[in-house]
Amino acid sequence: MQPDILKNSLIVSCQPVPGGPMDEPVFVAGFAMAAVAAGASALRIESARYVRAVREKVDVPIIGIVKRDLEDSPVRITPFITDVKDLADAGADIIAVDATDRPRPETLADLVVAARALGKLTMADCSSLEDARHALECGMDFVGTTLSGYVGGPEPDDPDIDLITEMARLTPYVIAEGRIRTPQQAADAARAGAFAVTVGSAITRTEHTTAWFRDALADAYNAADDRPVLAIDIGGTKSMAALISGGKVLERTRVPTAVGGTPDGWLSAIHAATSGWYGRYGAVGIAATGLVEDGVWQALNRATLNIPDRYPLKEKAESLFGAPALAVNDAQAAAWGEYLATGKTMGTIVFLTISTGIGGGVVSKGALMTGLAGHFGLTRSASGGATPFEDRVSGKFIAAEAARLGHEEETPAVFKAAANGEAWAADIVDGSAAKVATLCADIKLMFDPDAIVIGGGIGLADGFLALVSQHLAALPPRLRPELVAARCGAEAGLIGVADLARGNNQGK
Repeated sequence: MQPDILKNSLIVSCQPVPGGPMDEPVFVAGFAMAAVAAGASALRIESARYVRAVREKVDVPIIGIVKRDLEDSPVRITPFITDVKDLADAGADIIAVDATDRPRPETLADLVVAARALGKLTMADCSSLEDARHALECGMDFVGTTLSGYVGGPEPDDPDIDLITEMARLTPYVIAEGRIRTPQQAADAARAGAFAVTVGSAITRTEHTTAWFRDALADAYNAADDRPVLAIDIGGTKSMAALISGGKVLERTRVPTAVGGTPDGWLSAIHAATSGWYGRYGAVGIAATGLVEDGVWQALNRATLNIPDRYPLKEKAESLFGAPALAVNDAQAAAWGEYLATGKTMGTIVFLTISTGIGGGVVSKGALMTGLAGHFGLTRSASGGATPFEDRVSGKFIAAEAARLGHEEETPAVFKAAANGEAWAADIVDGSAAKVATLCADIKLMFDPDAIVIGGGIGLADGFLALVSQHLAALPPRLRPELVAARCGAEAGLIGVADLARGNNQGK
């Protein structure tokens, strides 16, 4: 048998992961037959057992090896003359051995003599040019780059093309082997002077190739996660959008929520306003007034925003903005944003936003409660009748009360009039604060939170929180809730939903 039998060959190494699900003769033989059927000119097979199983199925040249873990030598590949004989008996045509300059149980020259006596060719698995030179002096037929990068130090990622080139100056019979994972790398090895090229894990080790793809995808997804989040807050009178990264607002815009409009129209308006940000975000987080469950949106109080039943908010957003989306109630998103602002130092907080409507959210023991949790504006006991609480407290109520008293003023103007000492306005504002105080006292009994965080345009209006606290002052200390002003202001929902969109909530 002459070395030319491997000229211009693709050699497929069919070596299963030891102890893996493919580590059986039937699978090794199957890999070998599939490789030959696809055009492999030769095979590299480990152990006499597997060489025998493969030889029964194919007639192409087989490079046989035996791997051993020795206590007194770092040499692993075909260290003994008995291994050479076993491989020859099993049907190997070429015997590959470790040719590195390390302590070994049998000399390289003796292994070559044993193989030749059995009529077999030999291959030197080398780590360096010096290994190859010595192997050729001992009479080896082929030299390979098999052990380059595996005899100490960090393992490289790419094949040793330079070593292939250097070996080709010593002999034409160079077999490129080791970390050749793509067709391009195999072609590069051939152009560098390889007589034949061996590919192993990329073809026959499912565990390895799966891990490569897994890691590549993880890197891609992590890279996407490093991009900002497009955070959207859809409110009853206005919608806000921002690019948020690391809890910081990079850019923002505001879009009116068209009265009498539709969700499709509101989303389209936001999409148009943020079109210049396309490609800069890796995810979309939407905080919306109303009930949001499993990405589906609907109104709980149509007086706040007339949302049709079961609008597919998540699905529509993903289609429109071209990125994975998460949707949650706006007040719940704000609750999470305010919880983040505390540095997660509190076990339980309740967030109460008082604006066009009344919303809220509960973070209990570090987990955001979703679904109906926190929709305090729809409660009825604090309103003193059948009317939902928010219809007796919110910005719309304050403006309506002013109109009823003959003052056609928007809510901010009512607060300004109250600050200027106008009695009619002060009564409206104080009445709203009293009802909020009643609700806060009830929330204390329901959840016993570390704090109730007050936000929203009304909640954060000058003097409003102080009025609420005054109405709670008569309560015993244990029953009196701790009220704090929202730290994130109008951006709480944006910051919260951006974090949620990254999957950082361990919620219920």
